Amino acid sequence: MIDRKFIGMTLPKTSVDVEKGQLRFFAKATGETNPIYFDEAAAKDAGHPALPAPPTFAFSLNLLAPQKVNWLQEMGVNIANILHGEQAFEYFKPIYAGDVITLQSRVADIYDKKGGALEFIVMELDAENQRGELCVRQRMVTVVRNSGAAK
Repeated sequence: MIDRKFIGMTLPKTSVDVEKGQLRFFAKATGETNPIYFDEAAAKDAGHPALPAPPTFAFSLNLLAPQKVNWLQEMGVNIANILHGEQAFEYFKPIYAGDVITLQSRVADIYDKKGGALEFIVMELDAENQRGELCVRQRMVTVVRNSGAAK
């Protein structure tokens, strides 16, 4: 069982530079066709100061950020036993090419189901731009499959 003492733990802040190429690649990979995600002139014509980040790009920020702490390892979780359970986004400000996004993650909750066969780690991640404005708050649930637990 994952120790509940980790609830409330915050991870060190980390920052990511948002680059045009990343945004275009993500937009293409997710099937986006709106030219504001590819063409700077189209983005500016639509009122954006630069290429905007496509919806759900914020998920990529955490993947692009240098990890200072292996929080799963610190909790004693075997990465071979995890599944991505759920993802939710709350948007406050757009993210644009050229932004520097600072990420702050914290463990919001840990709970189990099926007699401990499944444990759930709820992480909340705030993404702020270089002006200190909250852009996106993410809620991610990681599922940990435990062998040998009661079913």
